[in-house]
Amino acid sequence: QVQLVESGGGSVQAGGSLRLSCAASGYSYWAYSVAWFRQAPDKEREGVATIDTTQDTAYADSVKGRFTISRDNAKNILYLQMNSLKPEDTAMYYCARHRNMWRGTTLNPYDYNLWGQGTQVTVSS
Repeated sequence: QVQLVESGGGSVQAGGSLRLSCAASGYSYWAYSVAWFRQAPDKEREGVATIDTTQDTAYADSVKGRFTISRDNAKNILYLQMNSLKPEDTAMYYCARHRNMWRGTTLNPYDYNLWGQGTQVTVSS
């Protein structure tokens, strides 16, 4: 079964850290760019970070220097290390797979066609 399953969300105070994980199965994980997106209530889904098959990465300006995306192709797992969390980081976080193989980094959600169910991150002030 082709799927993505996120875990690691939770509630933390501002300044804290969380590490999200996304387990991929049912396809050649190593051949696709993958990314993290987030969506807060009444807001559009926004790209947070992406990593391609060459380990090249890209980040939204709002998380640069605080978040780190990485992937383990041996375990088919995508990670998002989130440090110095802020209340504005509160959202549902989703991992996603690019719709085509061997593409670069992109934070456009329309470039992705496989999504996980999401994991909630709540940051209190």
